[in-house]
Amino acid sequence: MEYQRGAWENSKQAGEPPAVETVSLVRTFGRTRAVDGVDLRISRGCVYGLLGPNGAGKTTVVRILATLLRPTCGEARVFGYDVVRQGDAVRNLISLTGQFASVDEDLTGTENMVMLSLLRGFTRRRAKQRSTELLEAFGLQDASGKQVKAYSGGMRRKIDIAASLVVRPELIFLDEPTTGLDPRSRSQVWGIIRSLTAAGTTVVLTTQYLDEADQLADRIAVIDQGRIIAEGTSEELKERVGAGRIHIRLASGSDRASAMKDFSRLLGAEVSPDEDPLSISAEVSDPEAAAEALRSLAQSRWHIASFSFGRPSLDEVFLSLTGAPKDIEHEQKNIPRQGA
Repeated sequence: MEYQRGAWENSKQAGEPPAVETVSLVRTFGRTRAVDGVDLRISRGCVYGLLGPNGAGKTTVVRILATLLRPTCGEARVFGYDVVRQGDAVRNLISLTGQFASVDEDLTGTENMVMLSLLRGFTRRRAKQRSTELLEAFGLQDASGKQVKAYSGGMRRKIDIAASLVVRPELIFLDEPTTGLDPRSRSQVWGIIRSLTAAGTTVVLTTQYLDEADQLADRIAVIDQGRIIAEGTSEELKERVGAGRIHIRLASGSDRASAMKDFSRLLGAEVSPDEDPLSISAEVSDPEAAAEALRSLAQSRWHIASFSFGRPSLDEVFLSLTGAPKDIEHEQKNIPRQGA
């Protein structure tokens, strides 16, 4: 524990403690180490992304930081407060929006906001005012009198986040906030997240959408099998992969497998199929060699509809760091509150 005490002492000497700091954080479930020695340092006022395959340990880390789950060993602090010994102080500073609706679907938007405001100690008059402020801020005023069960997916996520902001937290955990939303609703939630950090709130974001982290996160930690395997800005993570990537879209997808073989031979590198059934791609370290292979492919029997070459996307960085997504159920969906 000497290393841990030294880490906390160093953070104090540097001035204000960071929003989040963990040292050698571990959480086990039986023989499974869902979190395996995680060290984090998250600055105040930023968006910090936690990325990883299903079962990597992201949600378990968030639950520990939100005082919903005790660590097996190691330490974690939020704004300098220990999440185990000073849980009440931590809970006064944070808010959590999970993957599932946290409001009462049988109540209207207004009724939910008023109830939550009253629970936070507001007078009834102030609770009604706060309800109106939040519903207007999130563009839900026209639906304020409707039961939440009649809301669209995007509206539900917005009221979930609004419910977390009855009292503005210093730190908010957003666990997969845009899962299942259409592009317009996702964009609206992104705007909400940006407005939170603009107002000084620190955001810890877990997401399965790599473009979301690319767009929003100031820094990103990639977690796999309970360990942080990479950490940095989006650009820093992309630089780790190094090579660029060429994407080719064929006019017809019926012969994609044969085109992949031809291009692999011409390029001298592995070629893989993209999600688009007409597209193939390959990692490229020599742009001139890629251009020559592309010219040869275009002169053969394959008709190329379009192509592009550029730096690796965050999706490609993610796959490069973690390998194929793993279907491991390390994380438990129904974890009791701390002390239960």
